[in-house]
Amino acid sequence: MKAVVHQPQYFPYPGFFHKLTLADIYVVMDETQYDKRFTNRNKIISTNGWIWITVPIKKEQKFLPNGKVEINNELSWGAEHWKKIHQAYANARYFDLYSPYLESLYSKEWNLLFDLDFETIKKVIDWLGIQIEIVRESELDVKGTSTDRLISACKAVNADTYVSGGGGKNYLEEKLFEKNGLKLEYQNYVPSPYRQRLSKSFIPDLSVLDLLFNAGPESGKIIAGERMEAIRTTLF
Repeated sequence: MKAVVHQPQYFPYPGFFHKLTLADIYVVMDETQYDKRFTNRNKIISTNGWIWITVPIKKEQKFLPNGKVEINNELSWGAEHWKKIHQAYANARYFDLYSPYLESLYSKEWNLLFDLDFETIKKVIDWLGIQIEIVRESELDVKGTSTDRLISACKAVNADTYVSGGGGKNYLEEKLFEKNGLKLEYQNYVPSPYRQRLSKSFIPDLSVLDLLFNAGPESGKIIAGERMEAIRTTLF
């Protein structure tokens, strides 16, 4: 049983979903402190490169757990995001495949950032055909901080292996996994190039929305790397 323990994110980049393909269960960290890097924002393409789309939060809540952070709905962020997405991708090959869901998503009022992130991550997992069990951290008896918390989450779901992003090598206490009878595996993710509308050269690590609009049903295979060499040969 392999586990991924990760912060919720707002339409994260393909590498996030690649890591999920390596595991059996995903523990969503809804009780861990909010992290401003990608929890409420991500990058999409534009006529001038890439731009951020950011969900505004109530700033006084930035030190709260992920599950309690509220969206600042005094700003019309939903309409703005849909406008930017529409401008960037309306002519993309697979826009019509995903646009009804997104238009409906942005027409709703979301109060908690976690609810928005959780809903959209589950939807993208479904679109990509990833088979993985999802459980909220708050449903488990998870304790500790840093590496200890990851180990606690793994034990709570009876996992014997923790799958980390490559960056985990810089901060994880690796010996603690061995001490607790757990294996530690690192993700080795290399972005697979695909044709991007509005860009002559490939821009890696944009939101997964960019991949979906441009590659559609093939997106899952691209994330898994199954088409990498063929795509590189075709494009370059």
